[in-house]
Amino acid sequence: MPHDMQPALEIAGLTKRFGDKVAVDAIDLVVPQGSFYGLVGQNGAGKTTTLSMAVGLLRPDGGSARIFGADVWTDSNNAKALVGVLPDGLAMPERLTGREVLTYLGLLRGMRKEVVAQRADELLAVLELDNAERTLVVEYSTGMRKKIGLATALLHAPRLLVLDEPFEAVDPVSAATIKTILRGFVAAGGSIVLSSHVMALVEQLCDNVGVVDNGKVVAAGPLDAVRGANTLEETFVQLVGGERTNSKGELSWLSR
Repeated sequence: MPHDMQPALEIAGLTKRFGDKVAVDAIDLVVPQGSFYGLVGQNGAGKTTTLSMAVGLLRPDGGSARIFGADVWTDSNNAKALVGVLPDGLAMPERLTGREVLTYLGLLRGMRKEVVAQRADELLAVLELDNAERTLVVEYSTGMRKKIGLATALLHAPRLLVLDEPFEAVDPVSAATIKTILRGFVAAGGSIVLSSHVMALVEQLCDNVGVVDNGKVVAAGPLDAVRGANTLEETFVQLVGGERTNSKGELSWLSR
């Protein structure tokens, strides 16, 4: 396959078990280059486990993942240079400022000091964190933590961003800033995989979508093809939730 036609992310047969539970059941997924890809599913569906294996944070029991053709496990240095990751529940050095976090991680990646400084300036300004220059991460709000996490993912100019619930518990102003940056990243030729259980958000941002249920992909493709004539939420409920929903949708003691 020509280099410029390689998928941004290609997952083949990824499997993960925790004891007797199969968390991810031989998932296959292809994220086209240049796409804004939404991975949706209920809590516990296997989204986070899948993405953690896809970017090298969790070793799979089987299967493979490739980022622009580089195998995440056998060619990890090349694969990880191509991807920026915002994990769910990202741990940060609590006693550093945002600038210090960016400087530390940039130098750890082998970036030149002056390049790290310039990019940190731009990231802090664009993400509206430059007014917290002296604020330690331990004092950051949830929205600020998400934004500095996104900054660390963008710092080394990746070609693919993998973002796990990047808008969870984020205020509307911070969310608007993050959306603008992500749309700009895709418009400039980047690719994004975003996991969420908020269907309206995925419809607003994404052009492709994959639906995960019980560790399997139950639908995948362009957004319009997956949702059909319905909203994504309606299609999602039909695919994964219909048989689990209370037929009346009522609580007996609240009925009048």
